[in-house]
Amino acid sequence: MKPVAIFRLFSIEGPGYFSTFLDSHYIPWKLIKVDFGEDLPAGPEQFSGLVFMGGAMSVNDDLPWIAPAQALIRQAVGLDIPVLGHCLGGQLISKALGGLVSSCPIKEIGWGKVSVADNFIAREWLSDLSEFESFHWHGEIFSLPEGATRLLSSKYCENQAFAIGIHLGMQCHVEMTEEMVKVWYQVGAEEIANSPGPAVQSQEAVRKDLANRVSALNVIAKCLYTKWISSLAI
Repeated sequence: MKPVAIFRLFSIEGPGYFSTFLDSHYIPWKLIKVDFGEDLPAGPEQFSGLVFMGGAMSVNDDLPWIAPAQALIRQAVGLDIPVLGHCLGGQLISKALGGLVSSCPIKEIGWGKVSVADNFIAREWLSDLSEFESFHWHGEIFSLPEGATRLLSSKYCENQAFAIGIHLGMQCHVEMTEEMVKVWYQVGAEEIANSPGPAVQSQEAVRKDLANRVSALNVIAKCLYTKWISSLAI
């Protein structure tokens, strides 16, 4: 089987639970460290799927890898090679397919409830689940590109996830591990201190019952990832 390409865009925002999930299903994967200057492939054909992780930058920034990443996404979609995006990765997919990425009125950092849309496509991805607690860290939001179906929403962000056929873009972070939560809060302490708001949690609040929260989120991620890998190219 061809490997899944995982594009790391920011040093602390690696694949997390997603790589654990792939390993448990004996699916090969290759980490491409864009944050270390590694080149994006010219095309997606050598991979069974493409996965874009999160990052502190904006897809609207003038960075040398953003346009090639968007072109790669469009190529993959055209070839029916599954694409998956987490947060910044979801924004990349949206913009690559004609959506808009803009500043959100209320920044979300920490744990927060998301609601599952009441439509057939959402149920295909999440069965009969109606809501769950996810992890968030974003100051921008994406619009739904043409042909997309909304899967998830939150109180402060209408578009938390969308699907276009076999492709999935998410604003929230379902890939979290306990260690990732701790490291992000250490590295992002200054941003948190300078981001007052109703959806920004303190260090104490985000660590409360952390092991159980992450474990519950892993169950949700497993559900989403299981649907996504069902269409991986051989």
